[in-house]
Amino acid sequence: MQKVEKFSPEINKVYFIERHTLIHILSGKGSIQVDFKNYFDWQEKAIFLEKGQYIKFLSDDFTIRRIEFSNDNKFYDKDVRVLFKHLISLGYIDLLECEDCNTFLSESALTDNSADIIDVSSKQWYWQNPFKANKEEYQVIFDTKEIIDKEFSNHLTGNDLVNLINDRGYNAQALIKNKIGLSVKNLMSSKRLQESRKQVAFTDKSIQEVSYELGFKDDAYFNRVFKNSTGQTPKQFRDNFDFRNRDLFSQNIMELLQKYHTQERALEFYANKMNLSIKALSNKVQTKMNTSLGQLIRLELIHTAKLMLIEDESVASISRRLGFEESNHFTRFFKHYSGTTPTDFKLKKYNS
Repeated sequence: MQKVEKFSPEINKVYFIERHTLIHILSGKGSIQVDFKNYFDWQEKAIFLEKGQYIKFLSDDFTIRRIEFSNDNKFYDKDVRVLFKHLISLGYIDLLECEDCNTFLSESALTDNSADIIDVSSKQWYWQNPFKANKEEYQVIFDTKEIIDKEFSNHLTGNDLVNLINDRGYNAQALIKNKIGLSVKNLMSSKRLQESRKQVAFTDKSIQEVSYELGFKDDAYFNRVFKNSTGQTPKQFRDNFDFRNRDLFSQNIMELLQKYHTQERALEFYANKMNLSIKALSNKVQTKMNTSLGQLIRLELIHTAKLMLIEDESVASISRRLGFEESNHFTRFFKHYSGTTPTDFKLKKYNS
């Protein structure tokens, strides 16, 4: 059984993932946040989230399709877990590369056999092969990740972890470093930091309680580790994340960007509109939205340019309307921030 739902999420609201879930963003612009990381390149992707994660949308114009899967046994399958158990980024399928995935996500297919999207997607994930490994190597990597997810609060050493891993004849530490670019110790530290952020942001536990539950015997040391990793003390992080109150700052700055981004790129303009200094606005954007104001402006420009390209507007016309002095300046800007030229983007959309 699965639950399929199409809706428009509220801006800056935390949506906790209670079942293995596929998120398909149908429309919208701006960024999404999953487990305290912001993602700007969610277009044309099917995103897979595991129980215990969260997602929130940093703009108010998203429309998404959410598919929740209730058959937990399916997700203990060694081949399927690669979609959901994230290593360093989101698990996703590139829909422009997967015709079968698009078929299953079409309106007509969803009601009858949407669970089959898992099988199709796992095959596609291995075809995409994000870490350039074979299936046996992936099993070692994800076995290690499962152990980390269970043991992260116990402060195991790298050798302790390796002793728990069925490494199938591989050197697990060397394999993970080679394929992912991170050490087993880095993965463990990343998991512990992620869980500490969740405890701080989403619970009323004292910092001392959080520290103890995560295996830190000294809450002063936990405070130092947390601040070194996030730039904020646990108390500052809790206040700035603003889980319950959800102030209107994010919505206000996004509305300004959507209205003026084609005409104004100066940070001073937006600071004046928000009645803040440039430094205060920049700091607030960073702490509230985990990105820079300049990045938000660039993302708005890229999104508008893509819509114009889809509507078959010429590169020269788009360049003028977005305030670029020369078409080649716009082309360089678009390629730098989207990874493809305007012409190639248009061709790919037409052929998809």
